[in-house]
Amino acid sequence: MSTLQQAYIVAATRSPIGKAPRGVFAHTRPDDLLAKVIRGLLAQAPGLDPAAIEDCIVGCAIPEGPQGFNVARIGALLAGLPVSVAGVTVNRFCASGLTAIAMAADRIRVGEADVIIAAGTESMSQVPVMGVNTSFSPEIFARDENLGIAYGMGLTAEQVAERWKVSREDQDAFALRSHERALAAQRSGEFSDEILPIEVVRRTPDPALGADAGGIQERRRTVELDEGPRADTSIQALSRLRPAFAARGSVTAGNSSQMSDGAGALLVVSERALKTHGLQPIARFVSFAVKGVPPEIMGIGPREAIPQVLRQAGLSLGNMGWIELNEAFAAQALAVIRELGLDPEIVNPLGGAIALGHPLGATGAIRAATLVHGLRRRKLDYGMLTMCVGTGMGAAGIFQRM
Repeated sequence: MSTLQQAYIVAATRSPIGKAPRGVFAHTRPDDLLAKVIRGLLAQAPGLDPAAIEDCIVGCAIPEGPQGFNVARIGALLAGLPVSVAGVTVNRFCASGLTAIAMAADRIRVGEADVIIAAGTESMSQVPVMGVNTSFSPEIFARDENLGIAYGMGLTAEQVAERWKVSREDQDAFALRSHERALAAQRSGEFSDEILPIEVVRRTPDPALGADAGGIQERRRTVELDEGPRADTSIQALSRLRPAFAARGSVTAGNSSQMSDGAGALLVVSERALKTHGLQPIARFVSFAVKGVPPEIMGIGPREAIPQVLRQAGLSLGNMGWIELNEAFAAQALAVIRELGLDPEIVNPLGGAIALGHPLGATGAIRAATLVHGLRRRKLDYGMLTMCVGTGMGAAGIFQRM
Protein backbone atom coordinates (compact mmCIF):
# COMPACT_ATOMS: atom_id res chain seq x y z
CA MET A 1 0.00 0.00 0.00
CA SER A 2 1.46 3.37 -1.04
CA THR A 3 1.98 6.20 1.44
CA LEU A 4 -0.64 8.90 1.37
CA GLN A 5 0.41 12.23 -0.11
CA GLN A 6 -0.31 15.64 1.33
CA ALA A 7 -2.78 17.96 -0.38
CA TYR A 8 -1.70 21.58 -0.68
CA ILE A 9 -3.51 24.76 -1.69
CA VAL A 10 -1.44 27.03 -3.91
CA ALA A 11 -4.08 29.57 -4.95
CA ALA A 12 -7.48 30.68 -3.69
CA THR A 13 -9.82 33.36 -4.96
CA ARG A 14 -13.45 34.29 -5.06
CA SER A 15 -15.88 36.70 -6.60
CA PRO A 16 -17.44 39.46 -4.55
CA ILE A 17 -20.77 38.30 -3.14
CA GLY A 18 -23.85 39.94 -4.64
CA LYS A 19 -27.28 40.24 -3.10
CA ALA A 20 -30.10 38.13 -4.49
CA PRO A 21 -32.39 38.50 -6.28
CA ARG A 22 -31.68 42.06 -7.46
CA GLY A 23 -28.00 42.58 -6.75
CA VAL A 24 -24.91 43.12 -8.85
CA PHE A 25 -24.84 39.55 -10.23
CA ALA A 26 -28.59 39.14 -10.73
CA HIS A 27 -28.08 38.93 -14.50
CA THR A 28 -24.75 37.06 -14.41
CA ARG A 29 -25.05 33.37 -15.11
CA PRO A 30 -23.46 31.14 -12.43
CA ASP A 31 -21.47 29.19 -15.04
CA ASP A 32 -20.07 32.44 -16.42
CA LEU A 33 -19.21 33.65 -12.91
CA LEU A 34 -17.51 30.33 -12.21
CA ALA A 35 -15.51 30.62 -15.43
CA LYS A 36 -14.26 34.09 -14.48
CA VAL A 37 -13.19 32.88 -11.04
CA ILE A 38 -11.36 29.89 -12.54
CA ARG A 39 -9.45 32.19 -14.89
CA GLY A 40 -8.59 34.43 -11.93
CA LEU A 41 -7.44 31.40 -9.94
CA LEU A 42 -5.03 30.25 -12.64
CA ALA A 43 -3.60 33.77 -12.90
CA GLN A 44 -2.31 33.18 -9.35
CA ALA A 45 -0.31 30.17 -10.59
CA PRO A 46 1.31 31.49 -13.81
CA GLY A 47 3.83 28.65 -14.00
CA LEU A 48 1.15 25.97 -14.21
CA ASP A 49 0.26 24.51 -17.60
CA PRO A 50 -3.57 24.26 -17.60
CA ALA A 51 -3.20 20.88 -19.33
CA ALA A 52 -1.86 19.54 -16.01
CA ILE A 53 -5.25 20.07 -14.34
CA GLU A 54 -6.98 16.71 -14.08
CA ASP A 55 -10.40 17.58 -12.74
CA CYS A 56 -12.66 20.46 -11.72
CA ILE A 57 -14.88 19.62 -8.74
CA VAL A 58 -17.55 22.24 -8.13
CA GLY A 59 -20.11 22.55 -5.35
CA CYS A 60 -23.62 23.75 -6.18
CA ALA A 61 -26.58 23.37 -3.83
CA ILE A 62 -29.36 23.67 -6.42
CA PRO A 63 -27.83 22.28 -9.65
CA GLU A 64 -30.76 23.18 -11.90
CA GLY A 65 -31.52 25.72 -14.62
CA PRO A 66 -28.52 27.89 -15.53
CA GLN A 67 -26.38 26.02 -12.99
CA GLY A 68 -27.50 22.58 -14.08
CA PHE A 69 -26.14 20.41 -16.90
CA ASN A 70 -22.98 19.69 -14.83
CA VAL A 71 -21.99 23.30 -14.19
CA ALA A 72 -18.47 22.18 -13.26
CA ARG A 73 -17.68 20.93 -16.74
CA ILE A 74 -19.42 23.87 -18.39
CA GLY A 75 -17.54 26.36 -16.21
CA ALA A 76 -14.21 24.70 -16.98
CA LEU A 77 -14.85 24.86 -20.71
CA LEU A 78 -16.09 28.46 -20.57
CA ALA A 79 -12.91 29.35 -18.67
CA GLY A 80 -10.90 28.16 -21.64
CA LEU A 81 -9.38 25.12 -19.95
CA PRO A 82 -8.24 22.30 -22.24
CA VAL A 83 -10.95 19.79 -23.11
CA SER A 84 -8.87 17.20 -21.23
CA VAL A 85 -9.90 18.85 -17.92
CA ALA A 86 -12.90 16.92 -16.58
CA GLY A 87 -15.62 18.30 -14.34
CA VAL A 88 -18.08 17.06 -11.74
CA THR A 89 -20.75 18.91 -9.77
CA VAL A 90 -21.18 18.10 -6.06
CA ASN A 91 -24.27 18.76 -3.95
CA ARG A 92 -24.15 18.72 -0.17
CA PHE A 93 -26.30 21.83 0.11
CA CYS A 94 -24.46 24.50 2.11
CA ALA A 95 -21.34 22.33 2.47
CA SER A 96 -21.05 21.66 -1.28
CA GLY A 97 -18.02 23.92 -1.75
CA LEU A 98 -16.18 22.50 1.27
CA THR A 99 -17.01 18.96 0.14
CA ALA A 100 -15.53 19.77 -3.28
CA ILE A 101 -12.26 20.76 -1.58
CA ALA A 102 -12.26 17.58 0.53
CA MET A 103 -12.91 15.41 -2.52
CA ALA A 104 -10.07 17.08 -4.41
CA ALA A 105 -7.74 16.57 -1.44
CA ASP A 106 -8.75 12.90 -1.16
CA ARG A 107 -7.93 12.17 -4.81
CA ILE A 108 -4.56 13.83 -4.41
CA ARG A 109 -3.79 12.03 -1.14
CA VAL A 110 -4.31 8.59 -2.65
CA GLY A 111 -2.26 9.43 -5.73
CA GLU A 112 -5.06 9.50 -8.29
CA ALA A 113 -4.35 13.11 -9.27
CA ASP A 114 -1.81 15.88 -8.80
CA VAL A 115 -3.66 19.06 -9.76
CA ILE A 116 -7.40 19.71 -9.20
CA ILE A 117 -9.57 22.80 -9.11
CA ALA A 118 -12.05 22.75 -6.21
CA ALA A 119 -14.75 25.39 -6.42
CA GLY A 120 -18.33 26.41 -5.78
CA THR A 121 -20.88 28.53 -7.61
CA GLU A 122 -24.46 29.55 -6.89
CA SER A 123 -26.97 32.05 -8.22
CA MET A 124 -29.85 32.47 -5.83
CA SER A 125 -31.11 35.21 -8.16
CA GLN A 126 -31.58 32.82 -11.06
CA VAL A 127 -32.44 29.54 -9.29
CA PRO A 128 -35.03 29.47 -6.46
CA VAL A 129 -33.78 28.27 -3.10
CA MET A 130 -36.09 25.23 -3.24
CA GLY A 131 -35.34 24.48 -6.88
CA VAL A 132 -37.52 24.69 -9.96
CA ASN A 133 -39.78 21.68 -9.51
CA THR A 134 -39.33 20.47 -5.95
CA SER A 135 -41.08 17.25 -4.98
CA PHE A 136 -41.05 15.61 -1.55
CA SER A 137 -41.51 11.89 -1.07
CA PRO A 138 -44.94 11.14 0.50
CA GLU A 139 -43.05 9.05 3.08
CA ILE A 140 -41.74 12.27 4.62
CA PHE A 141 -45.25 13.21 5.70
CA ALA A 142 -46.28 9.65 6.61
CA ARG A 143 -43.84 9.39 9.52
CA ASP A 144 -43.41 12.00 12.26
CA GLU A 145 -39.66 11.42 12.50
CA ASN A 146 -39.26 12.49 8.87
CA LEU A 147 -41.24 15.73 9.03
CA GLY A 148 -38.13 17.76 9.76
CA ILE A 149 -36.91 17.06 6.22
CA ALA A 150 -39.69 19.29 4.90
CA TYR A 151 -39.09 22.11 7.37
CA GLY A 152 -37.92 25.37 5.88
CA MET A 153 -34.48 26.40 7.09
CA GLY A 154 -35.99 29.26 9.09
CA LEU A 155 -38.17 26.88 11.07
CA THR A 156 -35.15 24.75 11.95
CA ALA A 157 -33.45 27.91 13.25
CA GLU A 158 -36.50 28.60 15.41
CA GLN A 159 -36.25 25.06 16.78
CA VAL A 160 -32.58 25.62 17.67
CA ALA A 161 -33.27 29.03 19.23
CA GLU A 162 -35.98 27.52 21.44
CA ARG A 163 -34.10 24.38 22.42
CA TRP A 164 -30.79 26.13 23.16
CA LYS A 165 -32.41 29.22 24.72
CA VAL A 166 -30.91 31.74 22.28
CA SER A 167 -32.72 35.04 22.83
CA ARG A 168 -33.83 37.50 20.19
CA GLU A 169 -31.59 40.12 21.78
CA ASP A 170 -28.53 37.90 21.51
CA GLN A 171 -29.33 37.04 17.90
CA ASP A 172 -29.64 40.69 16.93
CA ALA A 173 -26.42 41.60 18.75
CA PHE A 174 -24.62 38.80 16.92
CA ALA A 175 -25.99 40.05 13.59
CA LEU A 176 -24.84 43.60 14.30
CA ARG A 177 -21.34 42.36 15.13
CA SER A 178 -21.23 40.46 11.82
CA HIS A 179 -21.92 43.68 9.91
CA GLU A 180 -19.48 45.72 12.01
CA ARG A 181 -16.68 43.23 11.45
CA ALA A 182 -17.36 42.95 7.73
CA LEU A 183 -17.41 46.72 7.29
CA ALA A 184 -14.16 47.09 9.24
CA ALA A 185 -12.56 44.38 7.08
CA GLN A 186 -13.67 46.15 3.91
CA ARG A 187 -12.27 49.47 5.12
CA SER A 188 -8.91 47.93 6.00
CA GLY A 189 -8.63 45.97 2.73
CA GLU A 190 -8.58 42.55 4.39
CA PHE A 191 -10.52 40.98 1.52
CA SER A 192 -8.23 42.33 -1.20
CA ASP A 193 -6.06 39.19 -1.41
CA GLU A 194 -9.01 36.88 -1.96
CA ILE A 195 -11.52 38.90 -4.02
CA LEU A 196 -11.26 38.87 -7.79
CA PRO A 197 -12.79 42.05 -9.25
CA ILE A 198 -15.53 41.04 -11.67
CA GLU A 199 -16.65 43.11 -14.64
CA VAL A 200 -20.40 42.99 -15.07
CA VAL A 201 -21.83 43.77 -18.49
CA ARG A 202 -25.53 44.59 -18.77
CA ARG A 203 -27.09 44.83 -22.23
CA THR A 204 -30.61 46.22 -22.61
CA PRO A 205 -32.70 47.12 -25.68
CA ASP A 206 -32.75 50.84 -26.46
CA PRO A 207 -34.52 51.79 -29.72
CA ALA A 208 -33.25 55.34 -29.35
CA LEU A 209 -29.75 54.17 -30.21
CA GLY A 210 -30.79 53.28 -33.75
CA ALA A 211 -29.84 50.44 -36.05
CA ASP A 212 -26.16 51.43 -36.30
CA ALA A 213 -25.71 50.71 -32.60
CA GLY A 214 -27.81 47.58 -32.85
CA GLY A 215 -30.48 49.07 -30.64
CA ILE A 216 -28.63 47.76 -27.59
CA GLN A 217 -27.27 49.84 -24.74
CA GLU A 218 -24.29 48.34 -22.95
CA ARG A 219 -23.38 49.23 -19.39
CA ARG A 220 -20.19 48.01 -17.71
CA ARG A 221 -19.11 48.13 -14.10
CA THR A 222 -16.42 46.43 -12.05
CA VAL A 223 -17.52 44.88 -8.76
CA GLU A 224 -14.78 44.74 -6.12
CA LEU A 225 -16.58 44.46 -2.77
CA ASP A 226 -19.21 42.24 -1.21
CA GLU A 227 -22.60 43.88 -1.50
CA GLY A 228 -24.16 42.73 1.77
CA PRO A 229 -22.55 44.65 4.66
CA ARG A 230 -24.74 47.56 5.77
CA ALA A 231 -23.34 50.62 7.47
CA ASP A 232 -26.84 51.69 8.56
CA THR A 233 -27.48 48.52 10.58
CA SER A 234 -28.17 49.11 14.28
CA ILE A 235 -29.68 47.28 17.22
CA GLN A 236 -32.69 49.56 16.97
CA ALA A 237 -33.24 48.73 13.30
CA LEU A 238 -32.73 45.00 13.87
CA SER A 239 -35.10 44.93 16.84
CA ARG A 240 -37.90 46.44 14.78
CA LEU A 241 -37.91 43.58 12.26
CA ARG A 242 -40.73 41.08 12.54
CA PRO A 243 -40.12 37.32 12.86
CA ALA A 244 -39.78 35.89 9.38
CA PHE A 245 -40.68 32.23 9.93
CA ALA A 246 -42.89 31.88 13.01
CA ALA A 247 -45.48 34.34 14.33
CA ARG A 248 -43.99 34.38 17.82
CA GLY A 249 -40.47 33.51 16.78
CA SER A 250 -37.14 35.27 17.15
CA VAL A 251 -35.52 34.59 13.76
CA THR A 252 -35.77 37.57 11.41
CA ALA A 253 -34.38 38.59 8.04
CA GLY A 254 -31.87 40.71 9.95
CA ASN A 255 -30.35 37.89 12.01
CA SER A 256 -30.36 35.35 9.17
CA SER A 257 -27.89 34.90 6.31
CA GLN A 258 -28.54 36.84 3.13
CA MET A 259 -29.58 35.19 -0.12
CA SER A 260 -26.66 35.74 -2.45
CA ASP A 261 -24.82 35.09 -5.70
CA GLY A 262 -21.14 34.20 -5.88
CA ALA A 263 -18.35 31.79 -6.74
CA GLY A 264 -15.01 30.75 -5.28
CA ALA A 265 -12.18 28.41 -6.27
CA LEU A 266 -9.00 26.86 -4.89
CA LEU A 267 -6.14 25.10 -6.65
CA VAL A 268 -5.32 21.86 -4.80
CA VAL A 269 -2.10 20.02 -5.66
CA SER A 270 0.27 17.27 -4.55
CA GLU A 271 3.87 17.69 -3.37
CA ARG A 272 4.96 16.26 -6.71
CA ALA A 273 3.06 19.03 -8.49
CA LEU A 274 4.73 21.65 -6.30
CA LYS A 275 8.14 20.52 -7.53
CA THR A 276 7.15 19.87 -11.13
CA HIS A 277 5.46 23.22 -11.69
CA GLY A 278 7.42 25.41 -9.28
CA LEU A 279 4.39 26.20 -7.13
CA GLN A 280 4.43 27.63 -3.60
CA PRO A 281 1.84 26.31 -1.12
CA ILE A 282 -0.15 28.74 1.00
CA ALA A 283 -1.96 26.06 3.01
CA ARG A 284 -2.35 22.34 3.57
CA PHE A 285 -5.74 20.67 3.73
CA VAL A 286 -5.57 18.69 6.95
CA SER A 287 -8.87 16.94 7.62
CA PHE A 288 -12.59 16.84 6.82
CA ALA A 289 -15.60 15.44 8.69
CA VAL A 290 -19.34 15.41 8.18
CA LYS A 291 -21.96 14.19 10.67
CA GLY A 292 -25.74 13.92 10.68
CA VAL A 293 -28.20 15.42 13.17
CA PRO A 294 -32.03 15.49 13.28
CA PRO A 295 -33.27 17.50 10.27
CA GLU A 296 -35.47 19.75 12.41
CA ILE A 297 -32.39 21.08 14.25
CA MET A 298 -30.03 21.07 11.28
CA GLY A 299 -28.32 24.25 12.49
CA ILE A 300 -26.61 22.44 15.36
CA GLY A 301 -24.71 20.21 12.91
CA PRO A 302 -21.25 21.74 13.51
CA ARG A 303 -21.49 20.66 17.15
CA GLU A 304 -21.03 17.09 15.92
CA ALA A 305 -18.66 17.69 13.00
CA ILE A 306 -16.13 19.86 14.84
CA PRO A 307 -15.09 17.30 17.51
CA GLN A 308 -14.86 14.64 14.80
CA VAL A 309 -12.59 16.66 12.50
CA LEU A 310 -10.37 17.61 15.44
CA ARG A 311 -9.99 13.96 16.48
CA GLN A 312 -9.08 12.97 12.95
CA ALA A 313 -6.45 15.69 12.76
CA GLY A 314 -5.04 15.01 16.22
CA LEU A 315 -5.66 18.63 17.15
CA SER A 316 -7.73 20.59 19.68
CA LEU A 317 -9.73 23.79 19.63
CA GLY A 318 -6.72 25.40 21.29
CA ASN A 319 -4.73 24.86 18.09
CA MET A 320 -7.21 26.85 16.03
CA GLY A 321 -6.31 30.48 15.40
CA TRP A 322 -9.26 31.25 13.11
CA ILE A 323 -12.70 29.65 12.77
CA GLU A 324 -15.05 30.36 9.89
CA LEU A 325 -18.47 29.28 11.21
CA ASN A 326 -21.03 29.90 8.49
CA GLU A 327 -23.75 32.13 9.88
CA ALA A 328 -26.80 30.50 8.35
CA PHE A 329 -28.69 32.02 11.29
CA ALA A 330 -27.49 33.83 14.38
CA ALA A 331 -29.51 31.35 16.47
CA GLN A 332 -27.61 28.31 15.26
CA ALA A 333 -24.21 30.00 15.22
CA LEU A 334 -24.63 31.10 18.84
CA ALA A 335 -25.88 27.65 19.88
CA VAL A 336 -22.79 26.01 18.36
CA ILE A 337 -20.41 28.59 19.88
CA ARG A 338 -21.90 28.05 23.33
CA GLU A 339 -22.17 24.26 23.13
CA LEU A 340 -18.51 23.82 22.12
CA GLY A 341 -17.06 26.76 24.02
CA LEU A 342 -15.66 28.42 20.89
CA ASP A 343 -13.79 31.67 21.38
CA PRO A 344 -16.04 34.40 19.87
CA GLU A 345 -12.98 36.53 19.11
CA ILE A 346 -11.63 34.05 16.56
CA VAL A 347 -15.01 33.08 15.09
CA ASN A 348 -15.66 35.00 11.86
CA PRO A 349 -13.21 37.84 12.60
CA LEU A 350 -14.11 39.49 9.27
CA GLY A 351 -17.85 38.99 9.65
CA GLY A 352 -19.98 36.15 8.38
CA ALA A 353 -22.89 35.26 6.15
CA ILE A 354 -25.36 37.52 7.96
CA ALA A 355 -23.39 40.48 6.63
CA LEU A 356 -21.42 39.07 3.72
CA GLY A 357 -24.02 36.71 2.25
CA HIS A 358 -24.43 32.97 1.76
CA PRO A 359 -24.52 31.76 -1.85
CA LEU A 360 -25.26 28.20 -0.67
CA GLY A 361 -23.06 25.74 -2.59
CA ALA A 362 -20.38 28.38 -3.22
CA THR A 363 -19.99 29.39 0.42
CA GLY A 364 -17.55 26.62 1.35
CA ALA A 365 -15.11 27.62 -1.39
CA ILE A 366 -15.60 31.35 -0.70
CA ARG A 367 -15.00 31.06 3.03
CA ALA A 368 -12.05 28.71 2.45
CA ALA A 369 -10.44 31.48 0.40
CA THR A 370 -11.07 33.88 3.29
CA LEU A 371 -9.57 31.41 5.76
CA VAL A 372 -6.35 30.48 3.94
CA HIS A 373 -5.52 34.09 3.12
CA GLY A 374 -6.39 35.13 6.68
CA LEU A 375 -4.09 32.49 8.18
CA ARG A 376 -1.24 33.66 5.95
CA ARG A 377 -1.82 37.35 6.59
CA ARG A 378 -2.01 36.99 10.39
CA LYS A 379 0.62 34.22 10.58
CA LEU A 380 -1.70 31.75 12.30
CA ASP A 381 -0.97 28.03 12.12
CA TYR A 382 -4.38 26.34 11.90
CA GLY A 383 -7.88 27.35 10.95
CA MET A 384 -11.25 25.64 10.65
CA LEU A 385 -14.19 26.07 8.29
CA THR A 386 -17.52 24.66 9.45
CA MET A 387 -21.20 24.94 8.62
CA CYS A 388 -24.61 23.45 9.20
CA VAL A 389 -26.24 21.69 6.26
CA GLY A 390 -29.83 21.27 5.15
CA THR A 391 -31.71 18.06 6.08
CA GLY A 392 -29.58 17.78 9.22
CA MET A 393 -25.82 17.66 8.78
CA GLY A 394 -22.71 19.46 9.92
CA ALA A 395 -19.42 19.67 8.05
CA ALA A 396 -15.96 20.86 9.10
CA GLY A 397 -12.56 21.12 7.49
CA ILE A 398 -9.15 22.06 8.93
CA PHE A 399 -6.46 24.01 7.07
CA GLN A 400 -2.82 24.61 8.04
CA ARG A 401 -0.81 27.64 6.97
CA MET A 402 2.35 26.81 5.05
